[in-house]
Amino acid sequence: MRKLLLVLMLLLLAIAIPMFAQHGEGAHHGEGHEAPKTYFGIPGWILKLVNMLVFFGVLGWLIGGPVKGAFAARSEQIRRAAEEARTRREKADQLATDIQSRLAQIEDELQAIRERAEAEGERQKRNLIAAAEAEAQKILAAARNEVDNKLKRARHELTEYAGELASERAEALLRDKINDKDRHNLFADSVKELEGVRS
Repeated sequence: MRKLLLVLMLLLLAIAIPMFAQHGEGAHHGEGHEAPKTYFGIPGWILKLVNMLVFFGVLGWLIGGPVKGAFAARSEQIRRAAEEARTRREKADQLATDIQSRLAQIEDELQAIRERAEAEGERQKRNLIAAAEAEAQKILAAARNEVDNKLKRARHELTEYAGELASERAEALLRDKINDKDRHNLFADSVKELEGVRS
C-alpha cells in the first residue's frame, strides 16, 4: 500500500510541476516582468507543490487504514465465499457419488429380486406341474381301480350268470334226458354215499 501511495505522489508531482511551470510562464508573459512570488526565499510553486504533496500524503494516510481494512475484509469475504463454495462443491460431489452408489445398489437389488421372482416362478411352476402329474396319477390309479373293480364285479356277475345259465341248462337237459328210473338210481346212489360217510 505504501508503494502505491509513493507511486501516486510521484505521478501527481510529475503532473503538477509542468502545470505550475506553465502558470508561472503565463503570468510572466502576460503581465510583464513581474518577479515570481517567493516565501522565505522559496518560490511559491514549490511551496504549493509541497503543500499538495503533504495534503495527499495525509489524505492517503487517513484513508489508507480504512481502505486497507475494506480491501482486507473484502479479500477475506471472497476467500470465505470461495472456501464455502469449495466445501459445497465437495458435499455436492459426495452427494452425487452417494446417489450414484445408491442407484447402482437399487438396480442390483431390483435385478436380484427379478431373478428371485423368476426362480420362484419356475420353482412354483415345477411344483404345480409335479402336483398336477401326481394328481393325474392318483386319478388314473383311482380310475384303474374302479375299472378293475367293475371288471371283477362284472366277471363275478357274469360267472354267476353263467353258473345260473349252466345250472338251468343242465337242469333242463337232465329233465329231458333223465327219466324216473334214472332219478331213482341217482337217489339210491346218493343215499349209499351218505351212509358210507356216516360209518
